[in-house]
Amino acid sequence: MSELRQEAEAIAEQFSDHVDVDPDDVEERLATLVDEYRVPLDEARRSVTNSYLEDAGMERDELGRGGSESVLVNEIDEDEQWVDLRVKLVDLWEPRSDSISQVGLVGDESGTIKFVAFETSDLPDLTEGQAYELTNVVTDEYEGSYSVKLNRTTGITEVDEEIEVGDNADTVEGALVDIQSGSGLIKRCPEDDCTRVLQNGRCSEHGQVEGEFDLRIKGVLDDGETVTEVIFDREATEKLTGMGLEEAKDMAMDALDTTVVAEEMGDDVLGRYYRVTGPTFGRYVLVDEMEDPGTVDVESALIEARSI
Repeated sequence: MSELRQEAEAIAEQFSDHVDVDPDDVEERLATLVDEYRVPLDEARRSVTNSYLEDAGMERDELGRGGSESVLVNEIDEDEQWVDLRVKLVDLWEPRSDSISQVGLVGDESGTIKFVAFETSDLPDLTEGQAYELTNVVTDEYEGSYSVKLNRTTGITEVDEEIEVGDNADTVEGALVDIQSGSGLIKRCPEDDCTRVLQNGRCSEHGQVEGEFDLRIKGVLDDGETVTEVIFDREATEKLTGMGLEEAKDMAMDALDTTVVAEEMGDDVLGRYYRVTGPTFGRYVLVDEMEDPGTVDVESALIEARSI
């Protein structure tokens, strides 16, 4: 069975409890986007799913799970997958939006992952320290970091057992030798349940939107033996560079060009040595903690390290 056919049958299965969706029709729509318009399969899947949702007058969290499987949190490495988790609620945070009922961290022996529950899902509140069986939750991806969203179809069952929560943080160090494209002043989708970075003013899920400014750095650390890609979020970027969001926006407005922000940041941080700690998702370490950098001669440091 081809990958397109597998995706088509999975989409049809998600709608099976609500409307009659023909897998052949789904496969044809996917093929048109992927083969004729060169749209990546993930984006094509979202586009086709959104089209069926709109036709049916449904919200995304009304979808069925389409055959979810039980996984550990560190096994989550795909966007928009339906999974079951057996986890402990580690921490609750203050929601930043009225549309969010709860947000925090859940974890199992493999590590922790962020979860979000929305007001519209009308779910019972979870209790910090309690273990749960969560069925039919959907994964979400942002800058290589994965989270799970609880929805109207999510099953929540208290578990009477102690779940040991593992630590999935890594510490890496090295000279910051490159700042990648997509760094500096960026725009994100303003939808409450979406923080995707816009490309030419367009969100891959919600289409053309008026984005909200944010800061980040996607960088490369080199310790002489290993090259590690890292992501600094807004808070970490401000700490790293000393540049705040308003200053970055003013700089871009004066130059009529957002790329000057990343260039200015690069002048300040490239060639300095950092030790950072955070969870690893995909190929990126997401920076939670950072030690004060020191100025180094990058070429000399790397030559010396590689000669050991």
